Amino acid sequence: MFLSAWVDKALEVTGMDAVDALRAFFLLAAATTITISIPASLHSRFLVYGPRAASTKASPPPQNKGLLDTLATWQVPHSYFTQFYIASILSSIFWVIQISCRGVVFQAIATRVNEQNRPSMSITQLVICCVLLFMQGARRLWECIAFSKPSTSHMWFVHWLLGLSFYLATGVAIWIEGSRTLLTRELSIAHFQMTNAPSLRTFAIVPLFLIASGLQHDSHHYLSSLKKYTLPEHPMFRGVVCPHYGAECVIYLSLALVAAPQGEWINKTMLTCFIFVAVNLGLTARNTKEWYASKFGNNSVKDWWFMIPYVY
Repeated sequence: MFLSAWVDKALEVTGMDAVDALRAFFLLAAATTITISIPASLHSRFLVYGPRAASTKASPPPQNKGLLDTLATWQVPHSYFTQFYIASILSSIFWVIQISCRGVVFQAIATRVNEQNRPSMSITQLVICCVLLFMQGARRLWECIAFSKPSTSHMWFVHWLLGLSFYLATGVAIWIEGSRTLLTRELSIAHFQMTNAPSLRTFAIVPLFLIASGLQHDSHHYLSSLKKYTLPEHPMFRGVVCPHYGAECVIYLSLALVAAPQGEWINKTMLTCFIFVAVNLGLTARNTKEWYASKFGNNSVKDWWFMIPYVY
């Protein structure tokens, strides 16, 4: 089959199985983002986007553009963020269908996982994690539609491609460490019944996911209610530049904990997904603090945390 042969070829080139390749993608994406953030010439051109990029556009563009300046002009509307969550929802639906029907795409990936000495997730875990990821994508899509305002902001096209790739990859990452279970056990409607008691870990971590989701929703709602860009005064923003970014980190860390295979304390694939989220949002929070300082004065956010109080 063409698809299986293509997956085999790709994994052969990397020398990895499907799980390791997925982890490498998240870590490489995070490392690349950090690398771009270090030189000022790259940071100002490629990492700053949205309203935070306004200050960089205040000065007139150079008369003779170099390669970096030309690449920086390859942009898409900031509203394309909505496509990330459409991709997330469609990915969740696609994989539920593929897993339920033992589809060819599922088989092409799941059978390319080296299960030797690698524990697997339970069916109950897989169902819970897939539902939680779908909830996250659906909520964020609704917020983008309900809270969005007309904007002329743009982002670098690589941000857009990387965002789409991230959400599509996460749709696989949420179940791939349960490949052995999915290949050896039939998924039935009984697995979706509430009579399947969750583990103590799930019972403790799912509320954390829901609380973080609620805090992020409240933050987004508050920001959308502002008439213009002003220094936030909501209690959640008291001393914290981007609490909604911190909440998103907690959301993905919760997924990594809930999805921990039996005998493991965390799902390592989802952990690398969390690392990418933390790196990406951490750098964006730094940009936001710099933007606040330039707009409202250095003392306005001098002692503020970036995302999570007393952590970062």
